Amino acid sequence: MSKELFLLRGLPGAGKSTLAKILVGDKDYCHKEADMYFVDSEGKYKFDFSLIKEAHEWCQSEVEFLMKYEHKIVVSNTFTQEWEMQAYYDLAKKYGYKVNSIIVENRHGGVNEHNVPQETLEKMKQRFEVKL
Repeated sequence: MSKELFLLRGLPGAGKSTLAKILVGDKDYCHKEADMYFVDSEGKYKFDFSLIKEAHEWCQSEVEFLMKYEHKIVVSNTFTQEWEMQAYYDLAKKYGYKVNSIIVENRHGGVNEHNVPQETLEKMKQRFEVKL
C-alpha cells in the first residue's frame, strides 16, 4: 500500500477537487477537504465562516483516521500559507507518509463553485506563499 499524502493547494476554482478525484480514483473516501464539513445531509453546501476552525480540525481528524489504514490520501484546501499545511506534515511524520504538495493553477478559466467574492479571492492571492 502506498503511504502518500497529496496536499493540493490553490485558489477557489483552480480545479483542486477535480484533480483530487482523479488521484483517488474509486476510493473517493480518501479525498478530504474542509469544505466537506459544510455539506448537509441533503448534499447542499452551507458555508459558515464562524465554523472554519472546526472544519479544518474535522479534515485533519479524517486524514489521521485514514492514515491508520495506510491509504493514499488527497487533501484539497486552499492552503494559501505554509503554516496551514503544518498539521498535515506532522501527521505524515507520525504515520510515515511521504508528502506531495501540489499547486493547482486556474489556467482553464474555472469558476469557484462556492461563489467566493472577488475581493476575497484577491486577498487570498496576496497571501499565497510558495516555497520552491
